[in-house]
Amino acid sequence: MVKQRGLLDLRRVYYAVKMAFNGAVLAVGAVAFVLLGDSWWQLVTAVALAGVFTQLAFIGHDAGHRQIFRSRRANDLVGHVHGCLTGISYGWWVGKHRRHHANPNHEDTDPDIDIQSLAFTAEQSRTKRGALRWMAKYQAFLFFPLLMLEGIVLHVHSIRAVLRREVKAHRVEAALLAAHVVGYLVVVFLVLSPLKAVAFIAVHQGLWGVYMGCAFAPNHKGMPTLSAADKLDFLRKQVLTSRNVRGGRFVDFLLGGLNYQIEHHLFPSMPRPNLRHAQPLVRQFCTSRGVSYSQCGLFHSYALVLRHLHAVGAPLRHPSVPQQY
Repeated sequence: MVKQRGLLDLRRVYYAVKMAFNGAVLAVGAVAFVLLGDSWWQLVTAVALAGVFTQLAFIGHDAGHRQIFRSRRANDLVGHVHGCLTGISYGWWVGKHRRHHANPNHEDTDPDIDIQSLAFTAEQSRTKRGALRWMAKYQAFLFFPLLMLEGIVLHVHSIRAVLRREVKAHRVEAALLAAHVVGYLVVVFLVLSPLKAVAFIAVHQGLWGVYMGCAFAPNHKGMPTLSAADKLDFLRKQVLTSRNVRGGRFVDFLLGGLNYQIEHHLFPSMPRPNLRHAQPLVRQFCTSRGVSYSQCGLFHSYALVLRHLHAVGAPLRHPSVPQQY
């Protein structure tokens, strides 16, 4: 049904317009940064650029799934360029993200729920020690503050992966990451005084991390987790662990199409603008086969994430509480 409706066909014009728009907004932000000079108003620029960086990261995500071009080389070129702009290793991220898609919410093999500072299952909470155990106790309260570090974490993991040669094109990626880090810091410290430069970086990187986390967290967090004992077919493995977020065109733009997480996991190479058209087909297909299809509003999705994190941390706060997750 999906192929018959052309929903796997490329949308080159859409992506050309999208990338041109992102490039124009980035250029405007860069010009505004230079013209404002050494001013505290640059914190407003930092907020705007955090949004632009996330939109650039969404394009890198789509390139990694080969949603933009048929050719791997063309998609990789777009991915590397956007990786350079955001300071993320494209090769490292693609490898990590493919492991996630292969086994979403699997406690042993999904890297997206293998996060030191958080516990998503009872088993993970039991293994926490020291400061990490304390953080797991109150992780629902710490979740959004911790997202402010997500941008820095992405940079650190990217650099480490390149230095360890864990990515195929490690020389190219090393040059791109070096260009980003040097260019970013030189421009910021040339235009701003040291204090304002540090404040700009903190706001920009912090809000970029929050935006990225808020875009990816609703997709699987708080949904059922799987273990080696679970034997599910492809449809159920992808659908039962994923959550869609309602909200129309605005949410489509805000979350970069990731709000159609179920459709994206079933058809990873489907271009982003086609996901909304596939959604009613997939939902009807799942309903007809008795497969639970999860969907809710944006703020409700965050409430579900926090509720899950709070429940997982409960046995650590109150040892007498039975562990249910």
